[in-house]
Amino acid sequence: MPYLLSQLIDDAADRDASHEACCGVTRRLDYGELVTQSNRLAHLLVEHGVRPGQCVGIHLPRTPESLVAVYGILRAGAAFVPIDPHVPANALCQLVRECGIRHIVSHERARPHLEQLAAATPLDLVLGVAEGIDGVRTTATWSALDGCHGGAAPDVARSQLDMAYIMFSSGSTGRPKGIVHTHGSGLAYAIRSAELYEVVPGDRIANHSPLHFDMSTFGYFTGPLAGATTLLIPQAHTKMAASLTQLIEQERITIWYSVPLALVQMLLRGVLESRHLESIRWVLYGGEPFPVKHMRALMQAWPNARFSNVYGPAEVNQCTYYHVPPLHPDDDDESPIPIGQVWDDAEGLVLDTHDAPVEPGDAGELVVRTPTMMAGYWKRPDLNAAAYFRRTNESGLEDVFYRTGDLVRHDEAGRLLFLGRKDRQVKIRGYRIEVDDVEHMLCSHADVESAAAFPIKAGGDDDRIEAAVVLRDGADVDGEDLRKFLADHLSWYAVPARIEIMNEFPRTTSGKIDRRCLQAMAHDAVAERSTG
Repeated sequence: MPYLLSQLIDDAADRDASHEACCGVTRRLDYGELVTQSNRLAHLLVEHGVRPGQCVGIHLPRTPESLVAVYGILRAGAAFVPIDPHVPANALCQLVRECGIRHIVSHERARPHLEQLAAATPLDLVLGVAEGIDGVRTTATWSALDGCHGGAAPDVARSQLDMAYIMFSSGSTGRPKGIVHTHGSGLAYAIRSAELYEVVPGDRIANHSPLHFDMSTFGYFTGPLAGATTLLIPQAHTKMAASLTQLIEQERITIWYSVPLALVQMLLRGVLESRHLESIRWVLYGGEPFPVKHMRALMQAWPNARFSNVYGPAEVNQCTYYHVPPLHPDDDDESPIPIGQVWDDAEGLVLDTHDAPVEPGDAGELVVRTPTMMAGYWKRPDLNAAAYFRRTNESGLEDVFYRTGDLVRHDEAGRLLFLGRKDRQVKIRGYRIEVDDVEHMLCSHADVESAAAFPIKAGGDDDRIEAAVVLRDGADVDGEDLRKFLADHLSWYAVPARIEIMNEFPRTTSGKIDRRCLQAMAHDAVAERSTG
């Protein structure tokens, strides 16, 4: 059994070196090739000064090269830092400086960003560009790997406790945080998820998420652990639902994992009636709630697939699951889907505001201790001080739990129900409002495709809840119609003061609704109306 993430591909290659490890649109790699290419990259990095414990940036789209980059960096003894290819140049420079990155694995199309970066901070190596860049000591194309040492990986001493990667949050709710995971935490996730979803070498996993989003670790780690094949879905296909379902059909995908948005788009615009998608056996989703009406419709369209709600902040990878029961013809329950139960080798507690366990059925914050938990936030002692709940056990030792910031409660069956974020529970005019309840009710409307609700802070009696929705094609309702609908289902003080109809939502690069952007847009609109 491997004890480092970098060893996952060795085990898979030992079992069957010719088995396909990953594929993109134009390139496929078997496990033998992945090991060879990763070893060559590792030697190249070491030759250019990379040392154990240093950070190396990955500035790549979803291609087989990104998998080579992940394992090449790990095999050099370093930690990889995924860089959002769409991040603004100033944010890119800040991230690189903060992590002390001097080596980046990239590609030619990123040259404009790399030139701006090199002008702000010197770099020792950029792999993936053809010509020199001012401020970069060495540039090389991917063909440079052909001349590198082709034997074993560099001999560097590593431990499960060592840093493996830093995943930066999207920044949709504030300054991005660097979430530090070790070889041990990443490997624990790969083992647990492979067992839970019974991943086998014959599986073909659709990796829909970019590398800087924690969902990608299922394809990058769990797939190789099981010796399965990972399809790295190109960005162009993620934008067109019909193209995406065609790709799933062609590649005979067996496990799908994404945010609900991608699944809703395939349901509504993926021409499912003309596709043969019987190969799918698991549909995994997470990141945000899946509108129940859309999930049920998709379950009817894909009757051979099992659906599972995956829950867990990036800080713990995953910590609970709920396998959605098969549909029954007379079942019209529109209640939110539970996040289920804490998985094996983990413990969860539900605490009140005084850090005491709540009574059964009462709401509180979920805290979790699990081997999949992060080592901490990168260079943020302020965040680390507040991130954990500590309990002294009967042996006098300390149990450390991560504070998820999510409100939950157990239902009568013992399943965890997600109630919303602690910071999404607001009080307006003395009334406590669960903003997620407003969103859920909006999504239950037959003409609403997706919805977002958010508080608007204008001061005193002007504080309010507002919302935005994207309607289904052909819908003929407006904001006032939706407010009247909510008034029949919610307390009067929870009905948004205004509901805007939008063609599409701003989203983070991980596919989640960018509520911070929506809130800023609404604040600007309020200010404009008040001065108009």
